[in-house]
Amino acid sequence: MASDYSAKDIAVLEGLEPVRKRPSMYIGGIDRTGLHHLAWEILDNSIDEAMNGHAQSITLTLSKDQRTVTVSDDGRGIPVDAHPKTGKSAVETILCTLHSGGKFERNSYRTSGGLHGVGASVVNALSEWLHVRVKRESMAWEMEFCRGKPKGKLQQAGPARGTGTTIAFRADPEIFKDTRFDAALLRERMEVASYLHRGVTFRCINEGSGSDEKFEHAEGLADYLKKLLAESKAVAVHAEPFLLRSESDPRMEVALVWTESTAESVRSYVNGIPTGSGGTHENGLRSALLKALRNVIETHNMLPRGVELTAEDIREGITVILSLFVEEPQFQGQTKDRLNNTEVQAVVEGRVRQDLEHWLNHNRSTAETIVARIILAARARAASRAASAEVKRKTSARHRLNLPGKLSDCISTDGVDTELFLVEGDSAGGSAKQGRDRTNQAILPLRGKVLNVEGLTPKKAMENKELCDLVTALGCGIGEHFDLEKLRYGRVILLADADSDGHHITTLLLTFFYRMLPALIRNGRLFIAQPPLYRVNIGRETHWAADDADRDRILAKHRGKAEITRFKGLGEMPAETLWETTLDPAQRRLLRVEITEPLAAEKTISELMGRDASARFDFVMNRAESVVALDL
Repeated sequence: MASDYSAKDIAVLEGLEPVRKRPSMYIGGIDRTGLHHLAWEILDNSIDEAMNGHAQSITLTLSKDQRTVTVSDDGRGIPVDAHPKTGKSAVETILCTLHSGGKFERNSYRTSGGLHGVGASVVNALSEWLHVRVKRESMAWEMEFCRGKPKGKLQQAGPARGTGTTIAFRADPEIFKDTRFDAALLRERMEVASYLHRGVTFRCINEGSGSDEKFEHAEGLADYLKKLLAESKAVAVHAEPFLLRSESDPRMEVALVWTESTAESVRSYVNGIPTGSGGTHENGLRSALLKALRNVIETHNMLPRGVELTAEDIREGITVILSLFVEEPQFQGQTKDRLNNTEVQAVVEGRVRQDLEHWLNHNRSTAETIVARIILAARARAASRAASAEVKRKTSARHRLNLPGKLSDCISTDGVDTELFLVEGDSAGGSAKQGRDRTNQAILPLRGKVLNVEGLTPKKAMENKELCDLVTALGCGIGEHFDLEKLRYGRVILLADADSDGHHITTLLLTFFYRMLPALIRNGRLFIAQPPLYRVNIGRETHWAADDADRDRILAKHRGKAEITRFKGLGEMPAETLWETTLDPAQRRLLRVEITEPLAAEKTISELMGRDASARFDFVMNRAESVVALDL
């Protein structure tokens, strides 16, 4: 009742308690991404010192058990004197007080990746243990914390040479399900930082593997671009890339090349921080590309009659890196993956357009090669439109809403809450039809392994009846005529057996969606169901295991006699069990398909599903050892 609601019901959280109470508000989540965000916050603080000319070297060390990260720099060192407002040392103030730090005033940091003043304190709050060592004025100082609370005062640790800050922390297992850091991810971040900050030495030490690597790249983004092209095996269509390096405010660096790939790859950074969700700087870059190329094509009359160019044609195949240094970046949220500064768009657009247009006009042969690549993309897109029109013609030839006969549609017409399950085989489809919620779950059985569309044109792919039926059921069209608003279902879910054959079918379907309906993935509509491979009965408890490793973990965790049932396939699974484990939204697990690294995705699909058997063999064998290690 309202009368029971009083002042005593109002919670007042002090210090770092809000962070431990709602960690996702500060680091985006408590999953793998959130865990590594702790390391990025500490690393970014050291990079800020280097970015402003106060540090020349940064070292990151991962402990042997992969749970402790140590970041050390030779910067100025965190101040150790007492803060006038808190009365505590500046070290304790920074690590224990939200919205405290030296990045709110320009006299300490001209550009910075952390303007929120919560980074170091959030890491401290979410760490089981954190230790800081500061070297200033020929003296070392140390302090230790436990879950955001000091274990004592800042203490002198004896004389020391040089200056700098070292922070070691161990993520709190009470907050994170898994506190092991990914050594490869940490190494990659350090290597990327070496490209973005020329002249700074980055060192990455992995005590588990014994590796000790140094990264330093005098050519900056030019070297980074070469690395990305080598990793993706993308072939550049012109010999020399476009490079822009501007020291005027805001400082900017761009490296750009057109490749033979159909993928568009844009990597952007603001003050050294990757902006995976883009922002105003990327908008300015894309606008500059469009205007510069259109101006050059028009000036030199390079467009054949009958060819119409779109922005997508011009950007197809580009690999571009944009690094920007802004005095007061306005990031979207504490995770800082999108830039919102409106004034940045015009600055980036103007500077890149002018320099790119000048470069193209003074490198005529290169410009002609690039324009030929763009015209090729435009013609391919026109062919795709023709294929889409053919699919539409076949659909309308039957009747107005001629859905495939095998489709068991749902009752609801609300696209947001409806789901289409693409099920392997008729028997599995029958089980799914019986176990589903008919109100909002539709089932489309697919016959065996669908066509591998890698290397095929949309028109050729649509000659396959299974895939044509699939596109018809979706209702959103394909290629240039794809319209998300016409998609008949809120989620499209791949549902195959949990064995190797099922994984193969899932991979074939993923290839189809990646090549023919990529917008469906980009809009977060494609999912993969996780049916169990085993049922493990231990006493009165029933556990579901997704694979052999999952089964072994269950057996190791729960004592007692186990009765194990291996499902031969979805068709052998009772409808009630399929509902309980895989279809029921309240209990099931779904994997959302996302493209977080476009170049890596392009490389994986082309090598694994392409016609080059040697590339596929190398792809499998290079990963065989890690898969075996995981199974152990």
